[in-house]
Amino acid sequence: MGLDLRKVAHFVAVAEERSMTRAAARLHLSQQALSMSMRALERELGVPLLDRSSRGVTLLASGEAFYADAVPLLAAATAAVGRALRADRGEPELLRIGHTPSVTDIEVTELLAAAPAHHAGAAVQVVAVLPEDLGHRLRDRSIDVALSRAAAPPGDMAGYVVAHHRLRLAVRSGHRLARRDAVTLPEIAAETLVVGAPPGVCPYTDLLLGLCRRAGFEPRHRVAPVQGIPPVTTVLGNDGAALVTELPGPALGGAVRVVDLAPATTVPVLATWRRDTHSAVRDGLLAALAG
Repeated sequence: MGLDLRKVAHFVAVAEERSMTRAAARLHLSQQALSMSMRALERELGVPLLDRSSRGVTLLASGEAFYADAVPLLAAATAAVGRALRADRGEPELLRIGHTPSVTDIEVTELLAAAPAHHAGAAVQVVAVLPEDLGHRLRDRSIDVALSRAAAPPGDMAGYVVAHHRLRLAVRSGHRLARRDAVTLPEIAAETLVVGAPPGVCPYTDLLLGLCRRAGFEPRHRVAPVQGIPPVTTVLGNDGAALVTELPGPALGGAVRVVDLAPATTVPVLATWRRDTHSAVRDGLLAALAG
């Protein structure tokens, strides 16, 4: 079957916008042209994909199934074109690494430095991504591997833990715990923990709150008002406390103090990638880190 990828791209826009009007505006097409494209795609496939009504557009079961495969199909086509262009220009393989704010830029750099031979000669791009966006970025192939604090990959992804980092406590410099050499988890039971995302949405938040519960207390917490910033910055200008992986001592020009937890507690770095993709650079790097 010779699928027209332009029609597939049109369908993806309709599926995501749930509106012919919005999809047409997004694609810079007339509604008539977009409607004709969708009719032609349905004829080519031999099945209806859309339920059109005055209330808008909804996906039929066939449309839901087609959409699930259409996004990675378009991403694979884009990636194939990119690889061909880079090969023609003699450019190196590109490795795109996405990481959540809880995995710091320094930690990503340290992981790359731990296995330099496995990405030598490759072009490496590192970008911070919100936890809830990692799966989408992997599925549309805008990143090749994701680094997060989750303990297990989503069911449709592959992944394993490539590092563990020691967990510590960050507080503002004037906080009552700022001059301590170390604190235990039960000693922060009276504090309000600042977390990057709500529990039940972010696996790392669930992990941190779970550590507190296993230490014998139900933690009070609030979500940082600014999303996507490093955890150590979330206690600036307030009396909250944040569980971080920064080195102990002053941070952010002395405005924040990072204190060890005793006994030592570690949190994982999980590498996640699509099962159906291949990258010699990515696979070699991850194998070296896991080994």
